[in-house]
Amino acid sequence: MILRVAILISGSGSNMVALAQSMRGDHPARPCLVLSNDPAASGLDKARDMGIATAAVDHRPYGLERAAFEAALLRPLLDAQPDLIALAGFMRVLTPEFVAQFEGRMLNIHPSLLPKYKGLNTHARAIEAGDTVAGCTVHEVTAALDDGPILGQAHVPVHPDDTAQTLAARVLPMEHRLYPAVLRRVAMGDRSLLTIS
Repeated sequence: MILRVAILISGSGSNMVALAQSMRGDHPARPCLVLSNDPAASGLDKARDMGIATAAVDHRPYGLERAAFEAALLRPLLDAQPDLIALAGFMRVLTPEFVAQFEGRMLNIHPSLLPKYKGLNTHARAIEAGDTVAGCTVHEVTAALDDGPILGQAHVPVHPDDTAQTLAARVLPMEHRLYPAVLRRVAMGDRSLLTIS
């Protein structure tokens, strides 16, 4: 059985592209939807160019009404009938109620070596802390922010002259390697930790 994967994005969708390009040939999954909270996200155009169905639910009209936004987000998501959901640069914090509907079936990639540096500005925080190694983490999404079982991590060195921008540029290609590798393993029923460097 081929699993259906919905990918949620907010911007350019570089991780989405890496995931979608990996889901070919003998891969046990295929992308069924790319969904964004920003109708102008350039990643939506990339998904359309790849022949993937797209949808957008602009979060801005909902203001602080997260439940209403998520109810709107659920409609195209449930219509797509995904087996797995991959958050790929989706910059909205999801409520525990939303996450609970997809328990064990939602993945996220985060640009730090969790449990370090949950939230934003991860690269600057790693540099400020004097870390010599940084990287990214793919984890199962739970109600707590950037928490949940860790499924994969990729490591990169932090150079003495690094800025947040140069470190981010070194981590991103590792994200594009790690996330597809973990997704394939999860789609095959393997949730053991994958580490690459």
